[in-house]
Amino acid sequence: MAKKPDTDAFVTEITPRSQDFSRWYLDVVRRAELADYSPVKGCMVIRPYGYAIWELIQQAFDREFKRTGHVNAYFPLFIPEGLLRKEAAHVEGFAPQVAYVTHGGGEELEEKLVVRPTSEAIIGTMYAKWVQSWRDLPILINQWANVVRWEKVTRPFLRTTEFLWQEGHTAHETHDEAEAETLMILDLYAALAETVLAMPVVKGMKSESERFAGALRTYSIEALMGDGRALQAGTSHNLGQNFAKAFEITFQARDKSVQHVWGTSWGVSTRLVGAVIMTHGDDSGLVLPPRVAPYQVVIVPIGRDNWRETVLPRARAIQKELADAGIRVTLDERDERPGWKFSEWELRGVPLRLEIGPKDIEKSQVLIARRDTREKIGVAMDGLAPRLRELLNDVQRTLFERAVKFREEHTQRVDNYDAFKQVMEGRPGFVIASWCGSADCEAEIKANTQATIRIMPVGGAAPSGRCIRCGRTATAEAWFAKAY
Repeated sequence: MAKKPDTDAFVTEITPRSQDFSRWYLDVVRRAELADYSPVKGCMVIRPYGYAIWELIQQAFDREFKRTGHVNAYFPLFIPEGLLRKEAAHVEGFAPQVAYVTHGGGEELEEKLVVRPTSEAIIGTMYAKWVQSWRDLPILINQWANVVRWEKVTRPFLRTTEFLWQEGHTAHETHDEAEAETLMILDLYAALAETVLAMPVVKGMKSESERFAGALRTYSIEALMGDGRALQAGTSHNLGQNFAKAFEITFQARDKSVQHVWGTSWGVSTRLVGAVIMTHGDDSGLVLPPRVAPYQVVIVPIGRDNWRETVLPRARAIQKELADAGIRVTLDERDERPGWKFSEWELRGVPLRLEIGPKDIEKSQVLIARRDTREKIGVAMDGLAPRLRELLNDVQRTLFERAVKFREEHTQRVDNYDAFKQVMEGRPGFVIASWCGSADCEAEIKANTQATIRIMPVGGAAPSGRCIRCGRTATAEAWFAKAY
C-alpha cells in the first residue's frame, strides 16, 4: 500500500491564514474533502464529509422549525417566466441572476421556464388557490431545496451558482402577525447560529438598498469571519402584501371583508458551512464545533507491529461504548503512522482525538487531545463516555467564547468620516457609525471604502449625533463592514 505524504508535507499543503486567507479557505475546502469543483462553472460537488456537516446543521434547524409550528413541503424547481414577472421589484432584483430553460424534449417551449432562484412566485400562486378564509391562516410552510442564481464570481459554499437551502414562506391575517413571525425566525436563526455553530451574530434590519426585492422589510443575522469580513448568515423578510397583491392571495376576513394576506419568507443555506470554516478554522485546517462535527471523537490506536492484536480490540470496545452513548465516533484503523493520522484528523477538525496504546491499556486510561486548544488530558477508561461528553460541551463553549472575543476586538465606533475611511483601509471588522438614512450617503460610503451597511441592530441604541458622511441629523446607528 502506497504511503501518504509525511505529516509536515501534509500540513504545508494548506496556505497559512495570515498569508492569504482566501487561498487558505480554498485549501481547507479541498484538503478536508468538503467539496470539489464540478464540470459546470460555478457549481460545486458537496463531498460526504461536507454534506455530513450540512446534514447536522439542517437537522438542528428543522427541529426548531417544527417546534415552532412549521411543516415541510416541496414546490417545483421550474417556474413559468410569467409568474416571476408578476411582482415588478422582485423580477427586477433577480433578473441578472436568472437561468432559463428554453427547450424541452428537443422542442422550443412556448413560455420560458425560470430555474428557481427563490420560490415566492410559485408558492404565492399555490397559496392563492389554497387560501379562502381567515380559517385557512396562518400557513406556515418551509421547504428544503436547491436554487440557482447565475453568479459571476463564485467560491465554494459562500457563493455558488447552485446551492442548497431552506426557504420558509408564511401567510398571515395581519401585518403584526407577519412581523412577529419575521422577528421570531430572526431570533431562532441567531440562537441556532450561536448554540449550534458556536458563531456569534448581530441581528438587525437591512437598509433599503440591501432589502430583498419586493419585501417590506428585511432582517438578517451577520457574523464576523476570521479575516475581519462580515458574512450575512441568514435573512428573514416581512413581505407585506406586495406578493399577495401580485398573486391575488385573498381571504374572507372575520368581518366578511375580502383582504390580502400578509406574507413572510426566510432562509439559510449551505453558506453556513463556509461560515463555520472561516469562524473557527486555523492554519492546520478545520476546527469544528462538536454539534456540527460529523465525528466528535476519533480513536487513534498506537502501538508496534502487533497493534492490531494488542490495542485494536480495546479501541473497538471503546468505539462501541461511545457510539452506544450517542457520541459520533470513528476509529482510524489505517496502516499509517500515528503522526500522519493526527495531522489528518486535525485537518478535518474533529473536536477530540482519543489516543490509546499498550501503556494506556495497562493504566486503564486514554489520552485525549482537544482540537480547539491542543491540550492533552489523561482520562480514565472507567466512565469515559460521560467525561468525553463534558469535554465536548466545553469545546463548544470555548469556541463560542473565542469567537465572541474576536468580534469584540474587531468592533469599534467612529464619529467622523476621515477616521472611518482610515479604519476601512484594512479589514477592521464591524465599524459602528451614525447614518442619516440617505441612500446617496450609503452609496458614496460604499464607493469610497467598499464598506456596506450590514444591519441596524434590533433594539439597538437610539441614533445620536450626525451622519458620518454628510453631517445631517442621524436616523440610525449602522454597523458597517466589508463583506462576502
